[in-house]
This record gives sequence, C-alpha cells and structure tokens, in this order.
Amino acid sequence: MKLGNSLPLARCPHCNIAHPSLDFANAVDTESNAKENQRRWITYQCATCGGLTMAVASYLNVRNHILDDISDIWPTPQTVHESIPERAKAYLEQAIASIAAPSGAVMLTASAVDAMLKAKGIKDGSLNARINSAAQSHLITPEMAAWAHEVRLDANDQRHDDEAGALPNAADAKKSIEFATALAQFLFVLPARVARGRGK
Repeated sequence: MKLGNSLPLARCPHCNIAHPSLDFANAVDTESNAKENQRRWITYQCATCGGLTMAVASYLNVRNHILDDISDIWPTPQTVHESIPERAKAYLEQAIASIAAPSGAVMLTASAVDAMLKAKGIKDGSLNARINSAAQSHLITPEMAAWAHEVRLDANDQRHDDEAGALPNAADAKKSIEFATALAQFLFVLPARVARGRGK
C-alpha cells in the first residue's frame, strides 16, 4: 500500500466504519541525523468520526520523490488473528465491525467468548456454567473468569432488555471486545505462536 491522497483501509481504526473516507490532512518529511533514513509521514482524517490516522513510508529516491510501501500505520487497524476458531473469529469480527451499535457489539462479544470456550471442549450448561468450569479446570484465571462474567452480564442486560441496566456506549463495547481479544490471545494465539516457534 502506498501513501496517497487517501488511505484505503477496510475500516477506520477509530470508529470502525467500513470503507472509510480517510482523506489527506497533512504531511511531514523527516530524516535521521546521518540523513540515512528519510521518510514521509501523512495524517489522514476520517470523514465520519474525525479521527486521525498516521502512515509512514521511507523514501527510495528523495530527489524523484519515490516512496516505498507504507511501513507503519497508527493506530493499527484492529484485526482478528487467523488462529482463532472460525465461529469465535466471526463473532469477534462482527463485534469489532459494530462498535457504532454498542448493544449489538456487546452481545456479539459474549457469543465470541462462548464460542471460544466451546472450542476448548467446555460445552455443558449455560455460558455462566462454562465460564465457571473454565476457571475450575484452570483453563482461565479467576480474574479472567470475573471479567468474562462481566461481559456475560452486560450482554444479558441487552438480550433481555433489562430496564435497570444502562444501554452500553462505544467505550463499553470496546471494553468487552478488549476482553474477548485478550481471551483469544491467551487460549489460541499465544499457543499457536509457541507451537510455530518450536517448529511443531
């Protein structure tokens, strides 16, 4: 991907809108003290949320303004690792995509957590029972279980239209997604990396 007048990301890293209009805001050229690392930094503004995203590329030829591909983007667009089982991955991707609809995102996140536990063979009973079983069998820590119960209860408030429960906002949805992402890292991503690192 090259630097240009727009940044063609699938989703805005801030609001997660699909096919965002991320338009050129400003550019800065920099170089190292030894003039060896000359780079162009461009910020792009989302037309929907106003959030800024920065991308950087090194110059291959400064005189002719030839740039290499983009090397880094901040904030990094959120993605779901391929080692996560298919159903859990689909729920988590949909949750990330629907942060603008926080109630839906919270319920999808709880479904992702449930699918992860089932993928680990914990299938009996309700999600409440599965979380407790995962903690009792030391698949997850007691602290992770407590956080999983928070996600479960937040989703229950939305599923059952609990009038006493507050409607979640985008920050609540992001917090739920943060847990599900951390759980996925712990249960699937890190073990897959360890197996690859050991050549298995």
